[in-house]
Amino acid sequence: MGELWGVGAAMLSSALGGAAVGATRYVAGVLDPLALGSFRFGVGVLLLAPLAWRGTAPWPARRDWPATLGLGLLFFALFPLLFNAALRYTSAARGALALSALPVLTMAVAALLGVERLTPRKTAGVLLAMGGVALALLTGLSKAPANAWRGDLLMLGAALCMALYSIWSRPLIRRSGALTFTTLAMAAGALTLLVGAAANGSFAQVAQFGRPQWLAIAYLGVCGGAIGFYLWSFALQHSTPTLVALSVTVNPVTAGLVGAWVLDEPLTWNLVAGLATVLAGIALATGGRRTG
Repeated sequence: MGELWGVGAAMLSSALGGAAVGATRYVAGVLDPLALGSFRFGVGVLLLAPLAWRGTAPWPARRDWPATLGLGLLFFALFPLLFNAALRYTSAARGALALSALPVLTMAVAALLGVERLTPRKTAGVLLAMGGVALALLTGLSKAPANAWRGDLLMLGAALCMALYSIWSRPLIRRSGALTFTTLAMAAGALTLLVGAAANGSFAQVAQFGRPQWLAIAYLGVCGGAIGFYLWSFALQHSTPTLVALSVTVNPVTAGLVGAWVLDEPLTWNLVAGLATVLAGIALATGGRRTG
């Protein structure tokens, strides 16, 4: 049951991340990636820090601080920069498909490091879920800009950052707690992005903000930042890295559903079929398992 709770938390985290794509589109035209990331994770830290401070879970031990801060820079600074840079070269559909390679990367690296056992059922579930993402994005894959391969490679680099974070952070989270670890790691990334944004003069663009942009920032900080990444750490505390990473296949499908609902984008048959296939892949990978 603990593992099922972990997978459920990971799926909810990925669903919030998919919905955050729509919020990002409101502000992407007037705010650069450094400022956007510092807002998102800065608000997340401000919300998580009081809860972590008043909670009963211990903070990461001194010996774990270098690893915690390093993983924070990897996931909350380098990952969003690679992600945003990737979308400058490739389409959203191709980028989402490249990011959906995360479960395969996580599964392969975890197996190589001896962290997680590779099983036929888990492999089949991962491949089925990835196929669901490809099906959901079918209508957008043909619309590729020139030199899209650069963006695809950058997105694969972002996925590798996320895979390494998911694998290396799990023992640290278990030694302290999901809330305290996430707060400290996110603070490292947020501070780095804040310094970079200030040095680049990125916050001058905030003068162009209206009510929709501020609401989008609020959603990104609360749901796409604090809640979403706490749930991701909670999932790693209770489930295996591959099963947690598998939930990212929900992200692009959720983004498509939110686009159809909020942005009046068409709701196509392949999006619905892709969602069903993704859920079937997750059910296959998590079903009939007794150990990680």
